[in-house]
Amino acid sequence: MAKRLILIAIFLMTVLIYSCSRKTHPAKTSSETVTKTIDSTSAKTIKPKSKVVLPKVIVVNDSAARKSVDGRLYYDVMGHRYWRNNKDGKYYLFNKSMYNNPDFKKPG
Repeated sequence: MAKRLILIAIFLMTVLIYSCSRKTHPAKTSSETVTKTIDSTSAKTIKPKSKVVLPKVIVVNDSAARKSVDGRLYYDVMGHRYWRNNKDGKYYLFNKSMYNNPDFKKPG
């Protein structure tokens, strides 16, 4: 009887140890944290950065916008500048073609 209890205890401990092994856990996805090894003794956990998609055109109340030195209206969102188009009143994400476009010049 004692041998049976010892065998059952050994069996249960083996099952418990095997069920907690790393092989039975699902693999990490890209949205979870990633561990990078810096050197052989330490590791650093880094979260992957998610890209923010900014729209090219936004509509903003002119009272929320600011005026630049030359009198044009602009609006900043997360470090990106939107300039007001005087033709349609919408704010467009900055690009180089705005320099030559008369719709983005100072009104008047």
